Amino acid sequence: MSLSRHLSRALLVTGVMVAPFPAMAGGFYLQEQSPIEIGRALSGGAAAGDDPSTIYFNPAAMTQLQGIQTSIGGSALMASARQTNRGSRRTIPGVPVTAPIAGNDGGNPFESVIPIPSFYASAQVSDRLWVGLGVNAPFGLKLEYDDGFFGRYDSLYTNLKTYNIQPSAAYKLTDNLSIGGGVDVQYVKATLTNALPQLSPLAATDGFASLKGDDWSVGWNAGLFYTTGDTNWGVHYRSGVSHKLAGTQSVSGLVGPIAAGNGDFAATAPLNLPDIVTVSMMHKLTPQLRAMVTGKWYNWSRFKGIAVTSATGTTNKELDYKDSYSVSVGGEYDVSPAFTVRAGTMFDRSPTNPQYLTTRVPDGDRVWLTGGATWNMSDNFALNVSYAHTFVEKANIIRPDSYYPSPATVTATTLAQTSGNADQVAVSATLRF
Repeated sequence: MSLSRHLSRALLVTGVMVAPFPAMAGGFYLQEQSPIEIGRALSGGAAAGDDPSTIYFNPAAMTQLQGIQTSIGGSALMASARQTNRGSRRTIPGVPVTAPIAGNDGGNPFESVIPIPSFYASAQVSDRLWVGLGVNAPFGLKLEYDDGFFGRYDSLYTNLKTYNIQPSAAYKLTDNLSIGGGVDVQYVKATLTNALPQLSPLAATDGFASLKGDDWSVGWNAGLFYTTGDTNWGVHYRSGVSHKLAGTQSVSGLVGPIAAGNGDFAATAPLNLPDIVTVSMMHKLTPQLRAMVTGKWYNWSRFKGIAVTSATGTTNKELDYKDSYSVSVGGEYDVSPAFTVRAGTMFDRSPTNPQYLTTRVPDGDRVWLTGGATWNMSDNFALNVSYAHTFVEKANIIRPDSYYPSPATVTATTLAQTSGNADQVAVSATLRF
């Protein structure tokens, strides 16, 4: 096998095509698909049926929306993360001792404000039939560490974007029971970079690797909605979407015997996004007061890692995600017919495996605390405002990655403690016709 082939395989082991906002949702799934839902910590979920954003959470609940309604809005995320070096080290070919990996802490890798937009529209066609459309970004990331970051061999820059277009329909089987579903047409685009170690730790500069790819694919979702009048129940299933990203791997800056690995290579990588099951209940305690609870299960175990194939071979970076869950409770109170306040909390279990945690996925279990309000300015227009703070559990990263074929193999072990939190403000306007 040629040196460049060995090198490319080793380089790709360092790359992850996707990674999460660490203070957002389990894995790299973004919960923030509805400003009104953020205010009650996603506890309305599949059962609330009081806003067009139900198209995403359970299209069957569209049967609770009269006429034509639209919801346009988004969230502004202010996230922070910190990486602390706990003794990151690298090997030296032919030398029985390791050398420390020096560098800065990478700074806060997130932009000061990260926007997450959403749009939904529903239309009542008849007494039994509703149709709708949702456009949102259910998975996403933009993370960039400072040059000279001590974890640079693990990651420097990661940018994942998804756009999901969901045409949907709902049908009222009886006055109490509805079914609904939709098709998810999804586009994914990903870019990642990381530094590459030279054979000698005394080298003046590192090598550099980047990987870019995109793909269109299709999934589906379906749900049931049942109401007694005072109590709503909702169950929703969203299929996993299987992507095959196609793009380019580029390597530059390597010197000496490993310089043959520099170049550009066409590459592909499968990306298996999780199935999601949601079960929700909303109960009217009084005509003005409602309590809500939602549980979600995420089939993250189908995401084991990223297998990248190019002309030089196939490699895999293990992530070994675990199935995860979230549980949220919330409530809302109608202060008057024009003004509603709400609050909630959620526990969101991280699917990441501590054995394979990386600085691209500085993730931990998280707890949300949220609040919000709706002002019905008229029968046709409502303004929704929400705030959420997310506490993220600290986690330790122990990530060894090996580069280059023997006898030139270099193993860089990133040892770090990661911590972070996030604040977000969400606003949407609901129009009814």
